[in-house]
Parts: sequence; C-alpha cells; structure tokens
Amino acid sequence: MMPTGADERVLGYLGRALSMELSAVQLYTTQARLVTAWGLDEPAKRFRHEAQEEMGHVERIISRMLALGVAPNASQLRPVKLGRDLRDLLEYDRAFEDELVSLYADAATHCARSANHEGRLFFEELLEEEKQHSRELAHWLAELEQPSIDPRIRGASF
Repeated sequence: MMPTGADERVLGYLGRALSMELSAVQLYTTQARLVTAWGLDEPAKRFRHEAQEEMGHVERIISRMLALGVAPNASQLRPVKLGRDLRDLLEYDRAFEDELVSLYADAATHCARSANHEGRLFFEELLEEEKQHSRELAHWLAELEQPSIDPRIRGASF
C-alpha cells in the first residue's frame, strides 16, 4: 500500500499512536496478571478493562491508517514497567496516559493548522478519551490515600 497524498506528519502521529496504544494493551494486560498474583481481583478487573479500551484505540488507528492507504506498522513496543505495589503501577500508568494526551493534542493541533478537519476530529476524540483515562487514574490514586482502603492494595508487593 502506498499513501496517496497523505500528510507525512499525520502518518507519523498515527504510527507513534499505534506503537503507544499497543504498548498500553501490553502494559495493562501484564498489570492485570500481576495484581491477580497479588490477590487483588478488583484492580485486575480494572486493568483488564483498560486493556480492552486501549485495544479499541488500536483498532481505530489501524482503520484510519488503512483509510489513508497506509499499512499499519507499530515501530516499537515499550517495555513494561512493574512496581512494588499498586501505587507504583498507577503512577507509571498516569505518566504513560499523559504522554498519549500530549501526542494526541499535538496531532490534533497539527491537523487543525493544516486544515485537516477529519484528522483533527479523529485525534480530538482519542485525546478526550485519554484525558478521561488520566482523570480516572488520578481518582484511583486518590482513593488509595483513603484510610478505608485495604492495606494489601496500598502495599501489595511484587
């Protein structure tokens, strides 16, 4: 497949997005298995749900790339970072989600500046979803500070 007049920067954003979203699927799936091993079933369910949401992003990005006449190609998956406890995992996840927010904001801005309305809408939709993920992670981290939280969840170790 050869791109037919597609904006090279947009293709670059899509390639980076695909790599990061696939990395997120790997990350959340691994974390779900890890916290299951720690005996934390509810956090495991939440991580599995996150992995499914990120897989939905992967599918949309691939569809967009194909629509632009480009074969999808994730260049590199990021290594999974593990932590000593749930707090460590969530802090890493929030930083990761914030990187996705930044990527999608940059991509949407580029598309707006180059009058690529369809691309802007595509990236803005992903941007809003990743902002929501980041807010959810911030809320989850705040929940861990509550004294009523099971200490195993606060201090579950690897």
